[in-house]
Amino acid sequence: MLDRIANDIWVEARPLRFLGVETGTRMTIVRLANGGLFVHSPVALDARTRDAVDALGRVDAIVAPSLFHHLYVAEWARTYPAASLSACPGLEKKRKDLRWSAVLTDQPEPAWREEIDQVFFGARTMENEVIFFHRKSKTIVSCDFIFNLASHPSPLTRTVARVMGQREPGATLLERVMIRDRAAAREQIGRVLAWGGERIVLAHGDIVASNGTDTVRRAYRWL
Repeated sequence: MLDRIANDIWVEARPLRFLGVETGTRMTIVRLANGGLFVHSPVALDARTRDAVDALGRVDAIVAPSLFHHLYVAEWARTYPAASLSACPGLEKKRKDLRWSAVLTDQPEPAWREEIDQVFFGARTMENEVIFFHRKSKTIVSCDFIFNLASHPSPLTRTVARVMGQREPGATLLERVMIRDRAAAREQIGRVLAWGGERIVLAHGDIVASNGTDTVRRAYRWL
């Protein structure tokens, strides 16, 4: 079910298990000023979701923002063949079965550059995530950039989150291992902080509804 979280932004959360642990996942849809829809990290496209999406407007852009968030882009591309299909760097090699319109960089694509900024968080090479910022609503749109699983309803998920060093919305101990180029990471995080985001949409756990910039700063203060 699509939930409206701000003007022209909707999300849909779905169950998802990773290595046997329930983490959930989340799609974000932004309606642009021209009426077109920017679909970030799409979930499985069932009839109910398609009807809800079609009621919002036309799908102009389908975005696979991470090496781990691409499972359902093919069915969206088949359903909305006129939409652009954009991949995070490296995903075009992993998913050669898809006809990509663009490989994302630090520069927003023309379709959304007047309303959405982006940063390629290349310092986390395992994911190669591209993080977005909807200026009008001051919303950071991400997948694995921030986790929020320490208060998850599942006891197993909460336990795993705490073992991974997460007791509040933020990163995990894995980031300290994955990020080798700390200078690059500081520069990339600095650009995210400069946005002044108030809300963070993320894939795994509850949305951070306020103080988003402070959450990012705390999550990566070890850098």
